[in-house]
Amino acid sequence: QVQLVESGGGSVQTGGSLRLSCVASIYTSSTYLMGWFRQAPGKEREGVASIHTPSRFKFYADSVNGRFTISRDAVNNTVYLQMNSLKPEDSAMYYCAAGSQVVGTWFNPRAYNYWGQGTQVTVSS
Repeated sequence: QVQLVESGGGSVQTGGSLRLSCVASIYTSSTYLMGWFRQAPGKEREGVASIHTPSRFKFYADSVNGRFTISRDAVNNTVYLQMNSLKPEDSAMYYCAAGSQVVGTWFNPRAYNYWGQGTQVTVSS
């Protein structure tokens, strides 16, 4: 069983930065795909960024491309989401997720079998 623990959320003003962390309890083929999703109140969950750890290939949602960066620390089995130039519309609960491989699209929830509890990000104008 894979456990994911997120941290790093908080409140910032528009234009600020935050770095989210997601520590996975183990690294196996079940965690080759690591992604960040977010969900704001009244909205559907959406994919933000994802990384395929063996190939190091990364994929970003258009809304965050150029502002967010996903990375992985293999030694500490941690995936990060560096968020810069934050906007109020980035406010949401952010979730870390893990899976084995991409299923159709990078942000298909079916590809992710394990989810963290979430960390709140609030961006004020």
